[in-house]
Amino acid sequence: MPAAFLLLLLGMASGCGRFQQKAPPDMVYVSAEGALYLHDRVAVVSNRIAEVKNGDALRVVERAGRFLKVKTSQGQIGWIEQSAVVDSGVYDQFANLAAANKNDPVVATGTLDDELYMHILPGRTTQHFYLLPANTKVELLARASAPRTPIQAASPEARPAQRAGAEAVPGLPQSQPVVMEDWWLGRDARGRTGWLLGNLIYVNVPDDIAQYAEGQQIVGAYVLRTVEDPESDFPNHEAPEYLTLEAPLEAGRPFDYNEVRIFTWSVRHHRYETAFRLRPIAGFLPVKTGMEKGPDGSEIPTFSFVIAGNDNVVTDPATGITRPASPRTLHYEMIETVVKRMGPDMGPIPLLDRGEKQRKEEARRRGRRR
Repeated sequence: MPAAFLLLLLGMASGCGRFQQKAPPDMVYVSAEGALYLHDRVAVVSNRIAEVKNGDALRVVERAGRFLKVKTSQGQIGWIEQSAVVDSGVYDQFANLAAANKNDPVVATGTLDDELYMHILPGRTTQHFYLLPANTKVELLARASAPRTPIQAASPEARPAQRAGAEAVPGLPQSQPVVMEDWWLGRDARGRTGWLLGNLIYVNVPDDIAQYAEGQQIVGAYVLRTVEDPESDFPNHEAPEYLTLEAPLEAGRPFDYNEVRIFTWSVRHHRYETAFRLRPIAGFLPVKTGMEKGPDGSEIPTFSFVIAGNDNVVTDPATGITRPASPRTLHYEMIETVVKRMGPDMGPIPLLDRGEKQRKEEARRRGRRR
């Protein structure tokens, strides 16, 4: 074989190598909370190289047992414990969660009462990553329930009938009741999305109507319209009128809310009054509000929401989100202070059967208050 031909083959081989894709860098992301530093060596006595914070991306330079030698985006190199970071697989899970829920409607907004980790699924022991500081404002996208401890979640007793408050069966060994917690799928201002522990989130509700919760929690408040009241203290003297969703205080309920209520503003008395109330129902987020043309051509508020058509609900085994097996969508319009049902579904509305035991308990509580 001529020498010139051999040189040509070698040149072609080296040229092809230039077009081979390089392996992606080995990346990790800081998941620890609080101040964290890279160190110049793995030793009891070492020097701090750089400070890193939750969510920072680090490129892995070397691995040594439970320690990683990493490089920051500013080119600083130092050692960090592997337990303080998550790998790119976890990072991708959170990125996919954000992308999958990017266009979901916002059902409410909330404020964090304390710093909270975002989890990939509801549950205290599920994978977490982003740490949000206290007072962070978040958009709430969905509600779910999960057992407080993984032992309860994995045990055969972790069934709805065995939740707190269930009847004991005489003659049989009794398991510990499953304590449930509510979680919210939340999104912060940077678009980071994850599940947040619900009892440390305050759903943002206007103070003017929060006082009317009557022992329930308001899980959503939506402005239907504004009315002018020159004697009111509202901005521009425009009083907002609200659609609210209210729910029992206990966690783990198989519905998102059990009451829909409309607050209209009385220009005569300068106060809120209840124009519509529907309870107890098994309602599910989200709700829809809008404006349509009325009989006289003016715009009137409309709203619709989903309820369960029967007692059957379906719970997603991964997320704990419940949905009705037979959903029904109810539509309403509001002309002045009159709320009127409309649309194709005009059938009877199924009300929640709260059970004889709950009715007796409520009667006992009322007797105590007297």
